Amino acid sequence: DLRALMAQALRMADEMHQRNVAATALLTRAMMPGLARVGGRHHAVARLAEFLAGNDQFFLNLAMAAGKAMVDPAGGVAGSTLVTVMARNGTDFGIRVSGCGERWFAAPVNMPRGLYFPGFGPDDANPDMGDSAIVETIGLGAFAMAAAPAVARFLGAGGTAEALAMTAEMREICAGEHPHFRIPTLDDRGSPVGVDVRLVVETSITPAINTGIASRRAGVGQIGAGVVRAPLACFTAALEALAAE
Repeated sequence: DLRALMAQALRMADEMHQRNVAATALLTRAMMPGLARVGGRHHAVARLAEFLAGNDQFFLNLAMAAGKAMVDPAGGVAGSTLVTVMARNGTDFGIRVSGCGERWFAAPVNMPRGLYFPGFGPDDANPDMGDSAIVETIGLGAFAMAAAPAVARFLGAGGTAEALAMTAEMREICAGEHPHFRIPTLDDRGSPVGVDVRLVVETSITPAINTGIASRRAGVGQIGAGVVRAPLACFTAALEALAAE
């Protein structure tokens, strides 16, 4: 039950995008007894355990898949203004909105702002890219920053006060609170979920995304981490399309 595991990890200070320490540990704890029982080659099981122990971000892969499974049923609802997909490819930022089915609304992607690994800086960075913004689409990542203030400092986004402010700001553009992803530091309120294009356009507050910063040079990989904002233009275009129907 990935949703239950993610809810538990959120209570353990993960936001499931740039911090997956607890989620990866919980997953490893759940898997290892079974693997140990059926693993005929104990050296292979040991290598797997070492890999998981050395990769705190491993659970992000499962969080993305779980996020897609959660939002897919919300697509195709006539007249709905809820965002069901957010993604970026290093050139464009695209969204899908429930009431518009599989149609994409895209605008030029922004550059992340954050902290860089030693030896790298903004001139080395690529515009934001990746499919992991599905995590924010389900109310985690930057939307749940209040649950993981340590990650705010890692991203160069401040500390506890800034983490609380980020979640409060994202609440301004969401239709509700998640019934399962609850944040202890907010008296167990659910994380803001259900980005509404009407609220985004009305407030000019765009979704924030916790992101890894990739090098603009092929083969280098991640060179930092930070926060990026979705471009307003794709939300405006989606709302105009809905109004025209």
